[in-house]
Amino acid sequence: MEPKLEHRVLLLQRDRGTCEESVKVIDLRSIPAEELWKLFEVATAQLGNKLAAEKAKLQEREERLRKLQSVGIVINPDLRRPYPKVLPKYRNPRNPAETWTGRGKRPRWLMAELRSGEKLESFLIARPGERGRETD
Repeated sequence: MEPKLEHRVLLLQRDRGTCEESVKVIDLRSIPAEELWKLFEVATAQLGNKLAAEKAKLQEREERLRKLQSVGIVINPDLRRPYPKVLPKYRNPRNPAETWTGRGKRPRWLMAELRSGEKLESFLIARPGERGRETD
């Protein structure tokens, strides 16, 4: 019968000379109590070292953020990055103030024109230096 997962430990071993890795499965029930205690102490110490290193990195990052804030730079992770303004791509010939960038839902004026048989390309705004975008 296979031992339960909580009774087994997978150890990854690396041979520094050959850079080969091997996995060893240890059944914790077969290890004497003294050795299990030593393993616990070593694992606890290693975990403590890793947590202390992570805490030091976070404290350093917090200090850098405080320094930036002290000179007037505020970093707010909730704010979205500013996107460049998107120029309109289509214009309503009956009301030139109505435009559409080509993103999102099509405006009502454009849907009405398309239903009447017009082609989407006929509403393209001509840009200087671009070819093939001429309006009628």
